[in-house]
Amino acid sequence: MAPQPPQPPQVRQNILKFLRSFLGVLRILQIAFGAGLWVTIAANKYEGSIHFVLFVAVLFWLLTLALFFITLLDKQDLVPLLGGERWLSANLAHDVAAAALYLPAIGVMIHKTDRNSYCNLEQYKHPCLYKVYLTAAVFSCLGCLAYLLSAIHGGCRKCRGEQTVV
Repeated sequence: MAPQPPQPPQVRQNILKFLRSFLGVLRILQIAFGAGLWVTIAANKYEGSIHFVLFVAVLFWLLTLALFFITLLDKQDLVPLLGGERWLSANLAHDVAAAALYLPAIGVMIHKTDRNSYCNLEQYKHPCLYKVYLTAAVFSCLGCLAYLLSAIHGGCRKCRGEQTVV
């Protein structure tokens, strides 16, 4: 006998369960911090190593958005190679990679902020990107922290032998 598709109330319960879970909240924070980072950078003039920060922010924002909606809609079984019983491992690998790449992005933003700290003086009247770099550094740190917490959470679930992300 073929399994029955979930009924709308069951789907709604699954969505609410994920949104209220620790990982669901972290995914929302990761999406918000990532968007804040890349919008802050993209809305202003940037050059050099800032391109790497923008790459990391946009790449992991898009990947996190995809993971969020796939998990929210409970469609991880449809993802080839990474879905099903490998979904927790795929999420864990994503979170570890994001945290690892956000670390040098933090370094770049702190370096750029420090190099422009001279124009933080009230008497300095020329255009300056100090506040932009400082804001981006804060978003980088918050994003990295959210990915790190998510990686630790996923690692703990994996060590306990669990198969699901929620």
